Amino acid sequence: MRPVILTTALCAMLVGLLGAPAQADTTTPLAGFPLPAGFQPEGIAIGPGPVAFFGSRATGAIYRADLRTGRGSVLSDGPGTPSLGLKTDATGRLFVAGGTGGDARVIDTRTGRLLKSYSLVSGAAFVNDVVLARKAAWFTDSTNPVLYRLRLGAGGTLPATADTVPLTGAIEYGPGINANGIAETPDGRSLLIVQSNTGRLFKADPVTGVTTSVDLGGESLVNGDGLLLVGRTLYVVQNRLNVVTAVRMSRDGSSGRVVDRLTDQRFDVPTTVARFGDRLYLPNARFTTPPEPNTPYDVVGIRVARAR
Repeated sequence: MRPVILTTALCAMLVGLLGAPAQADTTTPLAGFPLPAGFQPEGIAIGPGPVAFFGSRATGAIYRADLRTGRGSVLSDGPGTPSLGLKTDATGRLFVAGGTGGDARVIDTRTGRLLKSYSLVSGAAFVNDVVLARKAAWFTDSTNPVLYRLRLGAGGTLPATADTVPLTGAIEYGPGINANGIAETPDGRSLLIVQSNTGRLFKADPVTGVTTSVDLGGESLVNGDGLLLVGRTLYVVQNRLNVVTAVRMSRDGSSGRVVDRLTDQRFDVPTTVARFGDRLYLPNARFTTPPEPNTPYDVVGIRVARAR
């Protein structure tokens, strides 16, 4: 028995000197992780907590993943039409822009249950992105010059139907992807819309739908996709350029100054963006890669300065 006792004692001493065996850190968000093969991600939303949601442009499925471990599963199977822009609220609801399906959906983030579906338009449409602002959910349409609004009642009650607000003024729709990403202005009184095909940024009055051009000092946001406002910094994903452009906005959103262009060697046509802690997370849509059932996809996290 003596040799066994000596061996056990020696092991205990080594553990004391070298420390316990290394284990995976499950408290710090990851810098990136894979998504399901063939998923074709487009939208991302984060929260409440370190949980991210991704939408599939192929099937409309919603995938839920833990930012600390990268592990996840399909939350909702989807309707067979796209799930593009996503936003979550504090009550655990996920608002989904339905792309060519011409619809908007609201999903319970805990159970995956469809809470309500809205048919926004008949005929050609591309309901692209969504933002929660001023007691409403606002959706862009890249095909039709309108915004769709879900007026939220007391306690965030969902409406029976959606409103359509025509976009007039400075924005002019043309061939390709028009209005895409949407965000609030820093003062919360208006909306910001990026037009992908022209690279222009517009400020929209949420009551009248009248748009004015945002003065960017001659800078272009061509291929602008998802928008994220953090403080007075507007992050603009320029998908096929593999760049996230940071724009320092005036408080009323009438002008902005490009202060940084962020990129990463892991980018492969990122589309939308959400923030957790000091990282921006972006799904790689890989538009330039023909999608196959086993095509790999992932999400990339990049560090940014704290909001000011």
